[in-house]
Amino acid sequence: MSLRLLLDSADPQAWRKWIPSGLFAGITTNPSLLRRANQPCSIGHLQHLVDEAKQLGCQELHLQAWGQNSDELIQCGTAIAALARPGMDLHLKLPVTKAGSQAASQLIAAGSSVTFTACYEIHQVLIAAALGATYIAPYLGRINDQGHDGIAALTTMQRVLDGMGSNCKLLVASLRQRNELSQLAAAGISDFTISPKLAEELFDVPATLSAAAAFEQDAAAGT
Repeated sequence: MSLRLLLDSADPQAWRKWIPSGLFAGITTNPSLLRRANQPCSIGHLQHLVDEAKQLGCQELHLQAWGQNSDELIQCGTAIAALARPGMDLHLKLPVTKAGSQAASQLIAAGSSVTFTACYEIHQVLIAAALGATYIAPYLGRINDQGHDGIAALTTMQRVLDGMGSNCKLLVASLRQRNELSQLAAAGISDFTISPKLAEELFDVPATLSAAAAFEQDAAAGT
């Protein structure tokens, strides 16, 4: 198992900061993130973002389709799939709803890779596995907000997928604390999408920062 981190952001400035660091294999976005980053939610603008992600060396990009029904989701997903660039895996995000599942079945049959999103319940991983989705993204923080034990729920989801021998992977979203990464990795979960804020917190270890500063002081004193 190898750890894969994806940057959960639609802000190109955050992309330019974090993708060249080598920490992230790719990027995940959705219409809500686009709105928060003041980015238009349109196929034309997504094409611009795809080109920028490719130029930054992004290996994997997850873009969410939108639509009021399965036909609209299929139409939007097909248009997004056409934005794929060589050397960068493009995944279509769809909500794990009835309409999303109907759209996913056709888009997967047409050769697209699908990431189901907005997963809250353990049984929803069965839908993703049955349809042959590449990923399903459970919302850890929001599951906790509902009064459930999110870590336990996601651990069970992973056991369900392992028990079936499914190739579908959990892509954990809505992480709010860095220790959640370690807890879930210990349970055999390897794929996470995290915010730029949480990425900063991964490096906020006072003892390490102090030691690094001491190394530089000693290096300067020895020249």
